[in-house]
Amino acid sequence: MNTILVLSWLMSIQIAVRLPDSMVEFLDRLVAEGQATSRASVVERALAREFRHQIAARDAAILAEAGADPDMDSLADYAARAPLDVE
Repeated sequence: MNTILVLSWLMSIQIAVRLPDSMVEFLDRLVAEGQATSRASVVERALAREFRHQIAARDAAILAEAGADPDMDSLADYAARAPLDVE
């Protein structure tokens, strides 16, 4: 697992973030509807998703630069059919 994601479970630092009214209303609606426990939990999930996206994009760029690897074709085929772990 990514070190940043692991550390996020071990410690936390409170920060102030300015968001547009519409985003805050959306956060509040998610909390009110029971889809999230707090505004912070929604922001944390979104940032974790963004971290995963950035890591995947970096990995894809590395693999694209390296070129095809015949030994990995079956793994790639399997991964392409595997369900995604998205929230």
